[in-house]
Amino acid sequence: MKHLTWQLTAGLAAVMLAACGGSDDEADLPRLSAAKPGTLSACAALATSFNFANTVVDSAADVAAGTLSVAGTAVPAHCRVTGRMYPRTGSDSQSYAIGFEMRLPQAWNGRYYYQANGGADGNVVTATGAGTGGGALTSALLQGFAVISSDAGHTAAQTATFGFEPQARLDYGYQAAQKLTPMAKALITAGYGRGPDRSYFGGCSNGGRHALVATARLAQEYDGFLAGAPGYNLPKAAVAQIWGAQQYARLATPGATTPAPFGGTVPDLGTGFTAAERRLVADRVLAKCDALDGATDGIVADTARCQTSFSLATDVPTCSGARDGTCLTADQKSVVASIFAGAKTSTGAAIYNSFPFDPGMVGNDWAGWEFVISQALDPLAAGVIFGVPPGFIANPLTVSIDSLNAGITATNATYTESAMAFMTPPNPAQLGALKNRGAKVMVYHGVSDAVFSYDDSVTWYKNLATANGGDAGNFARLYGVPGMNHCAGGPATDQFDMLTPLVQWVEQGVAPDRVVASARGAGNAGGANAELPAGWSATRSRPLCPFPKVATYNGSGNLESADSFRCQ
Repeated sequence: MKHLTWQLTAGLAAVMLAACGGSDDEADLPRLSAAKPGTLSACAALATSFNFANTVVDSAADVAAGTLSVAGTAVPAHCRVTGRMYPRTGSDSQSYAIGFEMRLPQAWNGRYYYQANGGADGNVVTATGAGTGGGALTSALLQGFAVISSDAGHTAAQTATFGFEPQARLDYGYQAAQKLTPMAKALITAGYGRGPDRSYFGGCSNGGRHALVATARLAQEYDGFLAGAPGYNLPKAAVAQIWGAQQYARLATPGATTPAPFGGTVPDLGTGFTAAERRLVADRVLAKCDALDGATDGIVADTARCQTSFSLATDVPTCSGARDGTCLTADQKSVVASIFAGAKTSTGAAIYNSFPFDPGMVGNDWAGWEFVISQALDPLAAGVIFGVPPGFIANPLTVSIDSLNAGITATNATYTESAMAFMTPPNPAQLGALKNRGAKVMVYHGVSDAVFSYDDSVTWYKNLATANGGDAGNFARLYGVPGMNHCAGGPATDQFDMLTPLVQWVEQGVAPDRVVASARGAGNAGGANAELPAGWSATRSRPLCPFPKVATYNGSGNLESADSFRCQ
């Protein structure tokens, strides 16, 4: 099955190879100085002594070492400050504010981390600065960063309705981060007697979107950006998910239902593409593509070549009789192929990007996004948060996709910025301000992410490279994670730390030519991944390579070790 996203990969690979494996002109870019440590001078006093415009500090209290832990490792002593910015009464008569907590280590490493949270936000998640990948073994707070977390301007109780309030939309999209950033730096100055030497911004999913938005809107405020599974075209992805649900509904068993996330049931779309049938397709993908990287190991590392090597039409048997998990019907092939090729309007215009075929489609997270969340959460996002005018979607399986698609680019006198304006980074390939001051960007994305397409991140990166003379690798790199679903999970080596190499790149000039990722087998300190294939070592490791390089087997050595693979 060929996807438009990959058609030019071979031709561009040679041009971009140097960009992703180390650039000749990296030395020409500024190198930012390393952060220096500091010590917190006071904690409780910050509740009354810290003053910042439009900010209310609710509490400041010491947190003893070991109160929090990350993968069994005690988080050192720190100060927890909670508060609100811009408290107001909204146009809907509800109370709004940008709630936050900030954790300031007693022994500070001189760095600040903006923890961008996922989903529709609405919760002030514990500000640990969670590490990347599945089952994180480290975090920014554990490493000594000062970390802030926020609800992005609305509460969990308002999640289903905040899209009706115009300012709440803008805070969620980008303005909360703009407002919190100077306050956070001022709070650090109040606690340590100086501001942060280096500032970082990171998150996954919607948090990854926040990070890519920040690369464009806050380029002068942050030195390193870490974006996981960045739904930087999130409104398009939400419409595409609903479109996909409508396609699966054509195959589903009439009347079959499955539980919905917040109670009740939704039609069981998974009956149209069952776990056994997904396993069949995954196995056929492996049969055609597993060995392309030199190793038959249950991992398709060469994603680009796989899209031209595998054909759903010819490599998967077509049923001549009843469906039994050993074949797909002609209708199933047509629907699945169309979904992987990307959502379209009724006139055939593209709504969102394609998705690569990858064995990770067997993952439970993949199925959840495709069959359930597409009916339960995406309609809320597309209708209420992103639509102009906003409105609840009565039935996502019958709603007009053309109308939803038009709604995400629409404006009116009340909603003066469209969803595509307030949710996405303006000019995402124009990052000269970031690049020229020495800041760096690292992006990682599961190849089997079912909601935010890895192909979309590839498109972003190719555009970025084109805007930089074919070379973006001296300040930005993209790492695909074969088999990984949305942010974690799936048959993948999904446990890795990208914060440490990002800091080394920013402050020491050490370019991350590979990042070692591990499987999470039984006994893993960060939590085991139940979806690992039975034949894998519990500690299997692989290098994650900067696009377009591929983790390639050396021809000898332990297949369970990253040391036996090179990025080429």
